Amino acid sequence: MEVIALFGPTGVGKTAVAQELARLLRERGENPVAISVDALQVYRGLETLTGAGDHGDLEHRLQSIVPVTETFSAGEFAERAHAEIDEALAAGRRPIVVGGTGLYLRAALTELRLKPPPPPGLRERIEAQVERRGLAAMHAELATRAPERAAAIEPTDRSRIVRALELHEMGALDDYGEQLWTAETRVPTLLFGLIRERDDLYARIDARVDAMVAAGAADEVRAADAAGASRTARAALGFEELLSGDVEAMKRRTRQYARRQLTWMRKLAGVELIDLTGRDAGAAAHDIVRTMDRAR
Repeated sequence: MEVIALFGPTGVGKTAVAQELARLLRERGENPVAISVDALQVYRGLETLTGAGDHGDLEHRLQSIVPVTETFSAGEFAERAHAEIDEALAAGRRPIVVGGTGLYLRAALTELRLKPPPPPGLRERIEAQVERRGLAAMHAELATRAPERAAAIEPTDRSRIVRALELHEMGALDDYGEQLWTAETRVPTLLFGLIRERDDLYARIDARVDAMVAAGAADEVRAADAAGASRTARAALGFEELLSGDVEAMKRRTRQYARRQLTWMRKLAGVELIDLTGRDAGAAAHDIVRTMDRAR
């Protein structure tokens, strides 16, 4: 039995497609289970901000499993995701892996080879340089050392700039980009990439942010901040923006992130793209089922 993987940018409609696909699979006598591959939906206490929570009658795993005060890594996630997928397959259930975090997608589906942690003091030294010189200057420095890597990182993305500079100093940056995906999956997998035309996607993102704010995302973020949210939890899209009350900045950052997700997704070996522009989730689910039948 193949794993079905649904990847796509924020706001594209992944959950709706997963729900419709599960409905079709149940009609065929299957028992599907969704396994989330989202780096922030793992946090308990950020459900409104990250879009985790109620998904109708489709069971979701690996959401709200980590206290917001704890850090969490791709390596830790890989262990849990492999266990969930293997358990589902052993029970005769169809795993639907769904999410938008590229590294976590690979962590779930492949044998992830992670870069080593930085030696003691290296991260602190680079963080101190960021504070002293500013993020723009450090991004410019990365561009002189590793121009291709710098081009793939937004000048405002502090965590990725710091990590890239760490890897460069450790001599481990050369094949970093290639580590984000491989077609060699642990178990047979059909990978689908969900896309929309840009204007359609951006309008959905803006509406999604407005809905999150109306549902209390800002209160949720303030509560997480007061509780001592971890560095990795605070990386959630909109966390810092909502703390400062800047909803428009949250929308801009989310659109920028979605653009990077689309760029990365189109480079994936073996991905079948499904355009949702002007189509409903049910039509996309039927496309997936037809592909499953052809793969048999």
